[in-house]
Formats: sequence, structure tokens, C-alpha cells
Amino acid sequence: MLWLRAFRNVAVLCCVLLDTKPCLVTADILQQIAQIGLTNTLEQNLRPTVPKDNDVFDFIVVGGGTAGCVLANRLSENPNWRVALLEAGGTENIINVIPAMAAYLQVTATTWNFPAVPQKDSCKGMVNNVCFHPRGRILGGTSSINFMIFIRGNRRDFDGWAAAGNTGWSYDEVLPYFRKMENAVLDGLEQSPYRNRSGPINVEHVKYRTPSAHAFVRGSEEAGLPQTDYNGASQIGVAYVQASTRQGRRHSAYRAYIEPIMFRRKNLKIFTYSRVTKVLIDPATKSAYGVEFLYRKRLFQFKARKEVILSAGSFISPQLLMLSGIGPADNLQQIGVDILQELPVGVRMYEHVSHFGPTFITNTSRQWISTNLVATLPNGLAFLAGRPDTPISSLAGVEALAFLKAPFSPLPPDWPDVELIFASGSLASDQGTALKPGANFKNEIYDQMYRQLENQDHYTVLVMPYHPKSIGRLWLKDKNPLARPMIDPNYFDVAEDVEYMLHGIKESIRIAQSPALQKIGAQLLRAPVPGCESLEFASDDYWRCSIRTLTYTLHHQVATTRMGPASDPTAVVSPQLKVHGVRKLRVVDGGIIPSPPTAHTNAVIF
Repeated sequence: MLWLRAFRNVAVLCCVLLDTKPCLVTADILQQIAQIGLTNTLEQNLRPTVPKDNDVFDFIVVGGGTAGCVLANRLSENPNWRVALLEAGGTENIINVIPAMAAYLQVTATTWNFPAVPQKDSCKGMVNNVCFHPRGRILGGTSSINFMIFIRGNRRDFDGWAAAGNTGWSYDEVLPYFRKMENAVLDGLEQSPYRNRSGPINVEHVKYRTPSAHAFVRGSEEAGLPQTDYNGASQIGVAYVQASTRQGRRHSAYRAYIEPIMFRRKNLKIFTYSRVTKVLIDPATKSAYGVEFLYRKRLFQFKARKEVILSAGSFISPQLLMLSGIGPADNLQQIGVDILQELPVGVRMYEHVSHFGPTFITNTSRQWISTNLVATLPNGLAFLAGRPDTPISSLAGVEALAFLKAPFSPLPPDWPDVELIFASGSLASDQGTALKPGANFKNEIYDQMYRQLENQDHYTVLVMPYHPKSIGRLWLKDKNPLARPMIDPNYFDVAEDVEYMLHGIKESIRIAQSPALQKIGAQLLRAPVPGCESLEFASDDYWRCSIRTLTYTLHHQVATTRMGPASDPTAVVSPQLKVHGVRKLRVVDGGIIPSPPTAHTNAVIF
């Protein structure tokens, strides 16, 4: 804090002596940096809490991600409960709060970049047919590195969970909690009974919009889609994206739930760079009593009076369960872990996979989201000075969403099947420096399709089916707690998933023919996908080939620690998120979600 005060004083002195506007901007920028929370970030990194071996807490929360931050906040509201939050990564820095940097965050040390096993029917445009799965390794978790898209889901998602025996999870029961957590700053929705203005998570429209985004929304309306609040009464339609940002800056779980209390609540202890390796469970009573973790290469133990809560995400929470003797008998026996409780951990995994495209060129000039146009000194100064309407506040190009029904869908008409994600730009937005390596795209994909677009205005429509039938899985190859779990998303094992994606591609092309998009000259990029050149361009079979090539994960893995009643043979945790057959142990993160929601999982996990 002292360095900031000193710097601010120098800046103010400059303003007085020089009487220049740039100096006034500098002082304002310093004030904004303080508001961003950079000082807390530096303080946390310079003075991390050092653990004390065998320390005792009432609750131990493992993983300071989206759910873990919320839990740590809520539990520590009780001053009589001592709460420990353990996070393997560090804290956010100023880069994390910049929405336009989302793609770059996928390739930094703040990310667990989990590779999947090579795929036979998908990811053919990736090196070795391997799709990457970035997850946040930082206080705030994936909410600190993702694209900030805020979608709750459909009423039928939650009612379906409740009908399957998950009492307390119907839409009418979860809606009050969705409302409670948000501060919705959304023009025109101030009186909506579905929204709230007093919660910790800020939700807002992105203020900066390209001409292409406006044309896409108008064009979708011309194609028959109504404008909608997709977090309100009806999802079907088109809308500008709602984001978990605050005045144009990322508003992560860390910013909303931890930063305001981290130095005020003495009963909350936050331990960064602390990698949990095992849950300590008494085999006689099957009761969790603590955790084992590494801090600076030294092994520590913490003890829990009440509960251990795993919030380490859809990949690491199941890994920790299995390392602790909870999981499928065959996998545990294979890696030499004694079986404490046989449960179907990791045997089921769903993922919202998308198709990276199609891409359309436009006749606009220098009005798309690209690094060269965004990363300018004026934009940077305006952003730091508090303006929320610069390109830097764009969600790395994501500007609008459309929610579609497929004509062949057996689901009710108010339950979307496919989402279209409008993004200004493509892999060429950053000249192949972030999105490409972050997703593991091959060089030939970029060179033959996207390099030509580096100086050309264009947009991409990512197509994401909501209800995949293909089921993946997760398992361990050994009992090394620092090894990555094995992940097989098994994309497109059920061919029906491809057909929903094909419908979305055709709809994006139909929307491109609307008057609004034709006014800006929208044309399908006629650059054949490598490996699909032998097929007639834009034919159904060509797009099916493209779908299996330009496979792009959106990081919405669920069901690895699936929620369900004890009678459900696929369930790992109860509707109260208690691990079946084990006392004082819960899992609270995206892995408990029993089936893919009609949403990006960010809001659901909050």
C-alpha cells in the first residue's frame, strides 16, 4: 500500500506543477488501479499465509475456484467457524481483470491446461488429435480465466434434476439463489422479477459493440428470432451477451467473494500455492478428518472438526476422491489404492463441445476485435481510467448469443437445442498467438484458413449443442497426486450430436443472408478446412467433416462427481452434495452437475 500512496503523491505533485491533462489522467489511473484491487493482489502475493502443520479448522475448502470462493465467504460469515481455503495457484493480477485478455489467460501459468487423450472422431484439427481443457489455477478458478459469459440455464434443466430425485434443485427452488447472487446492471430489465440489483456478482451488458454484432442481432431478428433476456422467462431468441463484469472489468469469484473480506475476517485463512494431494479419511468410521497438501515442496496436514469440502473442479476433485480411496474399484485396484468406498467417480463426463465456425468476412474496415486494434495506448489509458466502453472490455470478441430449436428435436419448444456464439474475429484476432496454442490447433489450420484474415474484418459463429448424448470419462493412470488425470471426452461418439451442430451451422449461414448482415457484406469464408477438401464445399458432408476437425471445447465439463440420490447407480454425491457412504465430506463444484445445463456453467457453479 505504501508504494501506491507514494506513487499517487508523485502523480498529484506532477499535476500541480505541470497543470497538464495527461498528469490528471495518471492520477485517475492510479486511483482506478487501487479500485481494481491490484494492491490487494500484490499484498497477497508478497505476504502469503504460511501454513502451520496439523492446524485445526472447522471447515477445509479445497480449491479456491468459483465454488470454493463462494463457500469460503459464506462459511466464514459465522465468526465462530474457523475456515481454511486452500488454492494450488496464486492470486489475480491486472491482466486477469481485462476481458479482452481472456484468450491469452488460457496459455499462462494461471491455467491447468488438461490435455485429453487423442480423439478418433473429433479434434482432427488439433496437434495429435488432442483437445486441451483449460481450467483456472488461481484464486477465482475458471471464473478468473474464462470468457465471462453469464447464463443461468433453462427451467427444464433444474426441474429435470429434481425429478431425478435431487430434492431442492427445481427451478423455483434455485431461482431465489440465482437472484440473490447477482447485481444485474442491465438496461431495460430493471423491473424484471427474474433479476436482482443487490448481489455480489455484477452482471452487465458489454458496452463496446462492433457494427457486425449489431448486424448479427438485427439479422437474427429478421430471420425470426426475438430479442430475449435469456436469464429471464424465455431463452429462445437472440441477445447481446450478459457478462460477469463490473464497469467493463472481469468480476470473478475472487473479486466478488474473497477480495472484500480477505483481510477483514480473521476466521478465514487463505493458503495459496497449496496443492492438496489427499483427503484424510478414517477407514474404520469412513469419516473425513483432514487433508494432506504440498506447500513449497513440503508436506503439511490440516485437520477438520466439521467437514472437508472439495471444490477443486470437474477434474481435480474426482482425482482427489480416487487418490483417497473413493472411486471405481477397477481403477483403484489398477493403481494400487485401497478401496474405501466404491463409487462411480469419473465414469461419466459430459462436455459442451463446439464447432469453431463458420467464419464470415465483411466489408467494414478496422471495426473488429483484433489485438492490433484493441491493444493501443489510448484504449489502455481509457480502460485504466475507468471507461467501460473500450474494445478492451470486449469478452475477447464474444458479443452476442442466439438460442435455437432444431426441427428434429424431441425436446419441448421452450428448451433450446443449440447456441450460436457470435464472436468478432477468429483465430486471426491475435495473429495465432493465444487462441491457436490455447486450443492446440495445428499450424496448417491457421495457415490455410485464418492467416489471410489478419487484416480483414470478419466474424465467427461458434456452434454449441446444449444436450450432447456422447459420454466421456476420467480415470487415473497411477497414484501420483501431481500427475494429470486421464480425460477422454469421447466427442461425437453418438453421431446425433453432429447433426445438432450441423443445424446450427446452417442457421448461422441463413442468418448471414439477412438484410442487416448483407448490408455489411457478410460472406462465408471460402477457405476449405484441411482434411475436408475432397468434399463439396459447404455441403452437409463437408460440414460434418469440419465439425470433427474444428472441434473446440468450451470448458463446461460436468458429471464427473455426479449428483443423485443413493438409489442412483451413477451418483457420487447426494442432493446435499455429501459423498455417498462417507461422512464429513462433500463435493461442491461443476462436477456434481448431473447433466449439461442449457448454459455456460459459470453462473450455475456460482
